Amino acid sequence: MRRLSTVGEWRAYAQAVRDDGARVGLVPTMGALHDGHLSLVRRARDNADVVLLTSFVNPRQFSDAGDLAAYPHTPAADAALAAEAGVDAFVSPSLSEMWPDYPAPTLTTVSVRELGDRLEGEGRPGHFDGVASVVAKLFAITGPCRAYFGEKDYQQLVVVRQMVRDLAFDVDVVGCATRRDAQGLALSSRNARLSPEGLERAHALGRALAAARTSTASASERRAVMTRVMSDAGVDVAYADIVDVRSLRPLDDDARVVARAVVAGVIEGVRLIDNDEIDLATKGD
Repeated sequence: MRRLSTVGEWRAYAQAVRDDGARVGLVPTMGALHDGHLSLVRRARDNADVVLLTSFVNPRQFSDAGDLAAYPHTPAADAALAAEAGVDAFVSPSLSEMWPDYPAPTLTTVSVRELGDRLEGEGRPGHFDGVASVVAKLFAITGPCRAYFGEKDYQQLVVVRQMVRDLAFDVDVVGCATRRDAQGLALSSRNARLSPEGLERAHALGRALAAARTSTASASERRAVMTRVMSDAGVDVAYADIVDVRSLRPLDDDARVVARAVVAGVIEGVRLIDNDEIDLATKGD
C-alpha cells in the first residue's frame, strides 16, 4: 500500500492510475476506520477500481470546537486496517496541505443551499458548507474517479450528488448501504465515544426507524413513534422526520412515495444520526 501525504503526490498518483487505463476508486474518510468504511473499500474492489482512501479530519465541518477535539484519531490503526482491506493508496494530508490559511477563514466556500440547510444543517450551522468544500477539494485533486459514500450519512450523500451535478465534476458518486451491528446500530466513528450504557441507548435510533418502516400509520404518526422510541430510551432527540429522498423536505400525510426516515439524537454529549428507506405507499413489512 502506498502512503501519500501531499497534494502533489496524491494528484500524480491518481493521474498515473488513469494513464495506465485503470479507474480510481475514491473512498473519502475522516479516519477512525471501522467496518462501515471498509465496506466501501470492498465495494470499490468489487468494481475493479484502484482504491485510494483519504483520511482527513476536516475542521471546517465542525461548528463545535469540543466536538472536533473529541473526534477519534487513530492513524496507525487506520493505515493497518486499510492495508489489510486492500487499499492501494492511503492518503493522509496535513491540515496545512488541505487548508493553508487555517485557522484563518478560507475565503473560498462551496455551499449547497437548501439541501445543506435542513436537518443536520439546521442543528449544525455551516456543517455542510465545510463538507461540500472539502469534498470538492478531494474531487479536484483526485480528478475523474468513482467515489464511494455510505448511506448512513444520507444527507451528505444527497448534498454531494447535487454538488457534482451542479459543478459538473467528472465523478460517479456511489451510495453504499449502511453497515450495522447485530442489534441494528449503524456503525459510526462516534460510537467509540459512548460508554457501554450509552451504546445500549443508541440502539434506540435503529429501533425508531424500524418502527416507522413497519407502521401502517400516517407520516405524522410515524414521526411521533420515532420520537417516542428514542425519548423513552433516554435519547435527546434532535429530529425524527420523514422526508423526500431528493429535496429532503418533510412529506405530508397524503404522500404515497418511497421516502427517507431520518433521525438524530444526542447521547452522553455525542450526536448520532441514522436513516432508512420507507415506503409510504405500503402497509408496512
